[in-house]
Amino acid sequence: MDVASRATVSRLPKSATKDRRIAVIDIGSNSIRLVVFDGLKRAPATVFNEKVLCGLGRGLQSSGQLNPEGVELAVPNLIRFTALTHAMGVERVDLIATAAVRDAQNGPDFVKTVEQACGHPVNVLSGAEEARLSALGVIAGNPQADGIMGDLGGGSLELVDVKNGKIGAATTLALGPLRLMESCGDNRQKARAKIDDTLEAVDWLAAGEGRFFYPVGGAWRNLARLHIEQKRHPLHSIHGHMIASDEAIKLARLVSRQGKSSLSGINFISRRRRETLPLGSLVLGRLLRKTKSQTVSFSTFGLREGYLFDQLSKRQQAADPLLAAAREFAEREGRFGGLGDALLHWSDPLFPEEDAEERRLREAVCHLSDFAWREHPDFRASQAMRRILHHPLVAIDHRGRSFLAYTIFLRYGGLPTARESEAAVLLLSERWKTRASLLGSALRLAFRVSGATGEILDRCRLRVDGSTLELVLPNDGTVPDGEAVHRRLRALAAIGGFDDCRIVV
Repeated sequence: MDVASRATVSRLPKSATKDRRIAVIDIGSNSIRLVVFDGLKRAPATVFNEKVLCGLGRGLQSSGQLNPEGVELAVPNLIRFTALTHAMGVERVDLIATAAVRDAQNGPDFVKTVEQACGHPVNVLSGAEEARLSALGVIAGNPQADGIMGDLGGGSLELVDVKNGKIGAATTLALGPLRLMESCGDNRQKARAKIDDTLEAVDWLAAGEGRFFYPVGGAWRNLARLHIEQKRHPLHSIHGHMIASDEAIKLARLVSRQGKSSLSGINFISRRRRETLPLGSLVLGRLLRKTKSQTVSFSTFGLREGYLFDQLSKRQQAADPLLAAAREFAEREGRFGGLGDALLHWSDPLFPEEDAEERRLREAVCHLSDFAWREHPDFRASQAMRRILHHPLVAIDHRGRSFLAYTIFLRYGGLPTARESEAAVLLLSERWKTRASLLGSALRLAFRVSGATGEILDRCRLRVDGSTLELVLPNDGTVPDGEAVHRRLRALAAIGGFDDCRIVV
């Protein structure tokens, strides 16, 4: 059987998959990765994600060729990736290749082999296109991004200035760890000089002063993991994890001085990644010194997500990815469809003074407020909180994620003093804890009154009359009250600091 026929697997019928899935196979200098997304949408969910560290770019600088061992490892795994996508019923499979393949003399031959073996064309990105798509990935995950994006692959470093959803100055540099390993070996002083000389030639990096730096790429994600473990940070989400630039420089300097054996005890970093992490850290430290960025904000969105984002309409791109994900989550997991908009209006009277970001997070909570109904009642609150804490949400920082999780915990009856909520509460100020308590209690009342149905919720409302909180019900008896409703109304009034509460028919 030839390689082409081995990649041929019968597809599942379209009805077998709920979403129109799309796969992106990223052929990088250090790794190849398959990511299957649940559709071409504003906030795509990852259905499947697997990588293989092949090292195609090892030795490229001196030989001009793709690493033979890397090719031997990459081709059969690319065949396997393609076969998996067919078995999953994926409607579209896109292969994209970056620095190593575009720079190698035998890159075209490799592309031809892969295309014949996998039955799909390979799109070899230019350095400028790779930089643009990586920057779009950061924008897709953080529409308010304002600073410099850096995407470190095995063979190259892409740098792009991003602001207000727009892409500014951009460059591609041959500063990938594999290339530095080849040209500088273990000589850190030589590597440092090469990095500094290369960065010195980029005349726009001073624009990063006082702004954010957004690291993208596997080496830098592992650096974020190290920081989270080192500081015992309560949340383990890499996206939105922020470090002051000075602190990031210290961490990068420490890691850059380590050898493979020093990093061997860190079990969440693979053996092959340990080889490139010290030089990747060195690049980050020198880059932060050069840009004088104020804060490092890690992004799990990069090239692949930017590749999808680039194919959306302008209207889709303008949508809020957090709210888009929350809405879709509600439609998929809620008992009677999404109630987010109705719950947002329901709770409006309790939050007369809030800024746009506070309202945005309240809206996200409202959309997410009925997804855990299948969980056992004894564990529903804690399970719901954990899912939000660890769900791959974007366009949200760790404080915002904590607010969502803690509010959902309270909405499901979790106690404010419960130990399991400590991780979420740790990042919240008293103001945000108070908002979470008030919104959580309001949602408990809303679900008690309505039975989680929009038809009833739309016919009753909250009203504030001076220092009195009122629950207004229709006068036709179609929405009866009861002791449970009275009890939750009194609880909400107490949390909101109202002197009195009453039901008005």
